[in-house]
Amino acid sequence: MNVEASTTQDDLFQQQIEVLKKHLMADPRSLRNIFVADGTQAMAWEFQQPEISGKFIGVLWNLLLKEDDMSTTLQRFLWDLPLKYKRKFVKALDTHLSGRYPMFDGLSKGWPAESFIPPYVRPPEDRAEDFELVNTGYLGYRALGYSLREVDLFVWLEVMRDKQCDDRPCELGVLKERIANRAETKIGGCPVKIHIPEMLDLMGKGKIKQALQLIESANPLPNVTGRVCPQENQCQGVCKHTKRPIEIGQLEWYLPEHEKLADEDRLERFKGIVSPWERAEKPPVAIVGSGPSGLINAYLLAVEGYPVTVFEAFHELGGVLRYGIPEFRLPNTLIDDVVQKIDLLGGKFVKNFVVGKSATLDDLKEAGFWKIFVGSGAGLPTFMNVPGEHLNGVMSANEFLTRVNLMRGRSPEFETPLPEVKDRHILIVGGGNTAMDAARTARRLGGKVTIVYRRTKAEMPARVEELHHALEEGIEVAELRGPTEFVGDSHTHFVTHAIVDVNELGEPDASGRRRPQATGEQITIPADLVIMALGNKSNPIIPEAEPDLKLSKWGTIEVEEGQETSIKDVYTGGDAARGGSTAILAAGDGQAAARQIVGDIPFDADEIKKRVEGAKAYTDMGQARQVITVHRDVADGIVEMSVHAPVVAKAAKAGQFVRVLASDDGELIPLTLADWDADKGTIDIVIQGLGTSSKLINLMQEGEAFSGIAGPLGRPSDVHAYGADETVVFTAGGVGLPAILPIAKAHLKKGNHATMIIGFRSAGHLFWTGEDDRMGKLKAKYGDQLDIIYCTNDGTFGTEGFVTGPLGEMLKDGKMSKGRKLAEVISVGPPMMMRAVSDLTQPYEVPTVVSLNSIMVDATGMCGACMVPVLRDGKPMRMHACIDGPEFDAHTVEWDKFMPRFNQFKAQEVRSLEEHGLA
Repeated sequence: MNVEASTTQDDLFQQQIEVLKKHLMADPRSLRNIFVADGTQAMAWEFQQPEISGKFIGVLWNLLLKEDDMSTTLQRFLWDLPLKYKRKFVKALDTHLSGRYPMFDGLSKGWPAESFIPPYVRPPEDRAEDFELVNTGYLGYRALGYSLREVDLFVWLEVMRDKQCDDRPCELGVLKERIANRAETKIGGCPVKIHIPEMLDLMGKGKIKQALQLIESANPLPNVTGRVCPQENQCQGVCKHTKRPIEIGQLEWYLPEHEKLADEDRLERFKGIVSPWERAEKPPVAIVGSGPSGLINAYLLAVEGYPVTVFEAFHELGGVLRYGIPEFRLPNTLIDDVVQKIDLLGGKFVKNFVVGKSATLDDLKEAGFWKIFVGSGAGLPTFMNVPGEHLNGVMSANEFLTRVNLMRGRSPEFETPLPEVKDRHILIVGGGNTAMDAARTARRLGGKVTIVYRRTKAEMPARVEELHHALEEGIEVAELRGPTEFVGDSHTHFVTHAIVDVNELGEPDASGRRRPQATGEQITIPADLVIMALGNKSNPIIPEAEPDLKLSKWGTIEVEEGQETSIKDVYTGGDAARGGSTAILAAGDGQAAARQIVGDIPFDADEIKKRVEGAKAYTDMGQARQVITVHRDVADGIVEMSVHAPVVAKAAKAGQFVRVLASDDGELIPLTLADWDADKGTIDIVIQGLGTSSKLINLMQEGEAFSGIAGPLGRPSDVHAYGADETVVFTAGGVGLPAILPIAKAHLKKGNHATMIIGFRSAGHLFWTGEDDRMGKLKAKYGDQLDIIYCTNDGTFGTEGFVTGPLGEMLKDGKMSKGRKLAEVISVGPPMMMRAVSDLTQPYEVPTVVSLNSIMVDATGMCGACMVPVLRDGKPMRMHACIDGPEFDAHTVEWDKFMPRFNQFKAQEVRSLEEHGLA
């Protein structure tokens, strides 16, 4: 058998020699001049010796380095050689060139199944202090002085390990189980169905450009998925080189990065493309979310000639790829590459647009969009609901990473505050990839980081590579530990330590991992910052706006046929449909949806043109610059602005707010909508200059534009109809007036009587009170339907004292105001005032509502920062101002837990004011 196999390989070798001869006919002396004898005879002779000589391998390697037609010919010749001859070639590299290339040393031992040239990973002592890329891939060898062509050959040697398996497990997966009457179960494979064997074959033949074109035909994000896809569970997880799988992910990432270095005209292929919006040959498609599923969907549809608009809730594109994954794992430039290609294909992007709030799916359809893909992600962080979770210094990984990554709080020139990390004890609760990202980020910010995990390292769901890198960087892992309570300082309200159960592993649970169970022993672990990395639930914004959208019991969007939802022409994928998942699975969903969307178009040319015009006009409206049209100083440190924001103005309702970013380096802050004009496309906001961000906003003038205003956000006020003998009492302190004005107007419009108690510090802080100003005009319009009571702390205007004074008199007077029963009290203003109102009305059982625009980052529920602790039926619950509010039943709010949260970043704010000269 061995003789026959050997003979077969020798026959194949001779065939390859004959092919080589034909390729060399154009220059028959090229090898003869080097080897004296005929070149092909020299090749044949050398490869048939027990070992290839040092002189020959040196010459052959130098020819391969030339990067000309000859080198490509030789690459293809060597690629097609039978395995035993490839082994001789690798053995010669190991023996004779390892002095020049240390990575060749020992390469031949166990090659190709067990040894390889690894991608370059920066040493832990170099990388643990910065945010530069950790695994720099094969291109990382350039930092050691090797040329791009040498790196090409390192990659080629990795590709040469490929077996070109007929059953294509890396692409298709491996059948795991076949049960009668059940679908086949398989493991591994490529979710975006990249033709991996063909890609490797092209690379093996030196056709790098063609390999990239092949992969991009299925996946426009190879430089993204190649970095963050869990290849060990997908393509590499079923590689037949079980001891050392081929580095498919690194090869995938290498292709587009090589192109950027080797081809200055790499984007030439996009030039001359007429925008699908101009051609208007196919109906427009809306994509909700610019994460991995949305980007791949947009790219593939744009390639097919569909006008596409991507609607993104943030001010930057990329979704979880940008806000959730640190740059030491995924540089933002890789996301920008994909966005650039979609842009060159004619795709459009609308940022700061929250579908479900800024517009419904029906709004998008009415605008002209034919079909919609919803790739809005999961984005509602999970917490443990244990005592002490309300403390300052306990936050979600989403919030922490968003502050660092998206808002770039780690850079001094950006305004977003970060928690104190340097030299502090940082606890990360969780064991997945997000936990690793948070831990390694905190380490780079100077923290003393410990990951607390309820099982052992062996059960951690994080990628093996990420855990390995974390441990290399000095991060501790406390195994079999589960926090049961967080304890804080009673004066500062900051967390100080965690009480932790010591666990042991019991029987396997539904996931197949052994279940952790408490032993009864508890320990304490010091903690100055606790980061909860326990996964995400489905974000409810779109589902709540779409009652016809069928959901799973976990709140994820269900798919019915392929990727189509219960709403016709609406598709979904990624975390919105799966819950917390991976970027590659999300990309696969986006790809599958694009294939479904591309199909028979039921419109004639005129209807398509009409739809394109409508969708383009809507897109243009969404992209409109949010310019200040009116700037008015209304009181000391208080400014009123009108801003051109047509999307927000069209959708706004009483009680809602907007998320404002003044400048690219600014901080996201919530501001209540004071008024809006849908016809003019303007909104009114009132800003009191207290912190750096608000003071800088107040310095902006007419004609200047905000970097982004998203909204309207939060739930609108619930406006009930009351009887003629009842009144709705509004209490507002200072800039609480702009918040209650639209709510009061909504009640008045409904026919309710309103009593407004407006409090100011002194007469010098009054605004809107004149007859020709907002309050005067409101009184003139509604007459006896509205009572207004003004208070000032010092008595310089109206009644002396706080708003609680007149309210208290009403409560004592049988819960009446001028003969009308108090139907409900709505309070907006400083937290101390709202609490005082709540405490005042609770004994009288008068329904009381407070509006709590707490500390926020994204204001869509993704970060979990705007936590409001409430009691429901005596049970403590965690709610969120941007999702469940901003209005809450004041009598359910745990004020002792809520109010200290406003001081979470007080020290950082003081420093910022001093640095800007605004203190």
